[in-house]
Amino acid sequence: MTHTPLPPLRTTVRGAGPGLPLAHGAGGSVAAHFAALMPALAEQHTVVAPDYPGSGGTPLPAGPLTLDGLADALVAAATGAGVESFTLVGYSLGTLVSVRAAARHPGRVRGLVLTAGMAGPDNRMLASLELWRTLLGAGDRKAFARFSALSSFSTDFFNALPQEQVPALLHLLASAVPEGTADQAGLVATADTTADLPGIAVPTLVVATTRDNLVSPANSRLLADRIPGAEYAEIAAGHAVMVERQEEWQKLLLEFLARHGL
Repeated sequence: MTHTPLPPLRTTVRGAGPGLPLAHGAGGSVAAHFAALMPALAEQHTVVAPDYPGSGGTPLPAGPLTLDGLADALVAAATGAGVESFTLVGYSLGTLVSVRAAARHPGRVRGLVLTAGMAGPDNRMLASLELWRTLLGAGDRKAFARFSALSSFSTDFFNALPQEQVPALLHLLASAVPEGTADQAGLVATADTTADLPGIAVPTLVVATTRDNLVSPANSRLLADRIPGAEYAEIAAGHAVMVERQEEWQKLLLEFLARHGL
């Protein structure tokens, strides 16, 4: 499939050492999804943290957003930062981007960490993404924030919040929706990396979020089953693992990197 190359992604670079580009999820930014991890990762790695078009400081693309285009732009952000080979850390949509980058640039990708991911959307995810785009198209950010809270957080985590704190959380979610959310959701709805998985030949860690109301953990198990030699781990968290179980996620990631010398 042909695609129009994306302009450079707005990228933050921190630390020194082996390369570690981060691929964030749809409807977020690299800061929203990885800010809590970046200090620990940057202690021994060069962390390359780009924002997708319509997120953070990266403008919307002039043409359609494609998986190949985004994968190439992620690799370009890494090489532009002076990192010639690297381990990709993908979250949610970022798992699709990372797998496609590994398939398109096998000489550069040394490892993969795929969290709360998928090879393509299942029926539940497609319905959720359609609702995302409908609410955003209607300009109803309050309703979008409510649905985002219900799908991003595990039931136990959300119910444990003091009721007086919920309005502020919903206001924060409504005010932080990136301009590119609808385009990114549309990309998730059409992406499919199933055919890429058997060709992945680098150390891979797949992390399932077992209380995820947005991306079923069955999708992570499929990734682990289809990628040769992939390691599999579980975290009892909702989709927003960086909010619910950040320290556990960080520990799994750092141990994997150390174990494989990445």
